[in-house]
Amino acid sequence: MPWSPSPILQPAEPPVRVTVDGEVFDVTTQPDHPGHYHYAWISGPNPGYGFSSASSDGRPSSMVDHEEAIRNFLSHVDPETGYLE
Repeated sequence: MPWSPSPILQPAEPPVRVTVDGEVFDVTTQPDHPGHYHYAWISGPNPGYGFSSASSDGRPSSMVDHEEAIRNFLSHVDPETGYLE
C-alpha cells in the first residue's frame, strides 16, 4: 500500500479565542479525542505556531485551565525568536 498523508483533523467546534497577558490564542478541540486541545498563537510572531495539550482522563479543561496552559507556554518562549527556548 503506498504512503499517504494522514487526514487533517477538523475541530469539533469553532475555535474559542482566548487573550492572556495581551497574547491572543485560538483554542480548538478534536471530536475524536476528548480533553485534547490545540492552541494557535494568533498574535505571536511566527504564523502557525502554538502548542497542544491533553488531559490523561479526557476531562474537559476550564477557562482557568486554558489560561494557565497559555501562561505556562508563554513563560518558556524566547522573546528574541518567538519560539520555545
